[in-house]
Amino acid sequence: MMSLVKEVGALGKQAASVYWLLLKVMVPALLIVKVLEMVGGVTLLGHVLSPVMQVVGLPDDLGIVLATMMLTNIYTGMLVFFNLGLSEPLSVAQVTVLGAMTLLAHSLPVEGAVAKRMGVSWRVTIALRFGGALVLGGLLNLVYSQFQWLQQPSQMLWQPTAAVDDSFVGWGISQIKTLAYIYFVIFALMSLLRLLRALGIERLIHTLLFPILRMLGIGKSAANVAVIGVVLGLTFGAGLLIKEAESGRLSRKDIFLTMGFLGLCHSIIEDTMLILLLGADLSGILWARFVFALVVIGILARWSYLQRRLEEQPKETPVL
Repeated sequence: MMSLVKEVGALGKQAASVYWLLLKVMVPALLIVKVLEMVGGVTLLGHVLSPVMQVVGLPDDLGIVLATMMLTNIYTGMLVFFNLGLSEPLSVAQVTVLGAMTLLAHSLPVEGAVAKRMGVSWRVTIALRFGGALVLGGLLNLVYSQFQWLQQPSQMLWQPTAAVDDSFVGWGISQIKTLAYIYFVIFALMSLLRLLRALGIERLIHTLLFPILRMLGIGKSAANVAVIGVVLGLTFGAGLLIKEAESGRLSRKDIFLTMGFLGLCHSIIEDTMLILLLGADLSGILWARFVFALVVIGILARWSYLQRRLEEQPKETPVL
């Protein structure tokens, strides 16, 4: 019994260490986002993105929805989407295009801060996630419109249950509750990982993931990071992701490619379900997103390999 208490205590301290590491990344990012929101940064970005919406076959008004999800999170963007009051209903194809773009480019300040802590620059994160969102949105719009797929009116399966306190105090209370909840998620996750390791399931997961990771040029040691990020997402799994990266078990190449893949395809359960509630279709928000992430990271891995080979080649001495 005493050994169990000691084990739980040690696990609690380890979870607290990971949690504190996460707070140092998330809290400044959350405060910056709130200030931007209060001074009209979200609205301004929405106006900037309005012309982009036309390129991917969406109404200009949806620029504010994409901007909200990019700077805050999917939940806040869903509220803006619900209260937008468009003159004409969107088709399933249009909601799917919007959903796929937001799944790639949401929560950039917080998740970009996590990527930065792991050694991936802001420039790379924005180029990969926002640029990827534009490319994937354009491709999906082209396919859906060309083949007239999913053109029926969409049906929203979700409605807000209560008014949201948008004051600074209300926002602060909400963030404190969320951050407290994240500690228990981390503790439960670390307990689960320890159980999986004891049962030998962790090794099985490594074995199953290794062919996909190897195809992307990612080493086997990155399997845990990939599992955490793909299933939980970059917010809930951020503390463990940072801890794993700082342990020295991952190479710089593994960190770059893994974070790139997770930037394009993470939290495939929760985030996908949220966008489904808006009336989107799985073909774009899950399957196309997953294939797109594989293709993009495969190209980046190949480019990285060729660049490294060129750097390793001896330079020829010029003949005088």
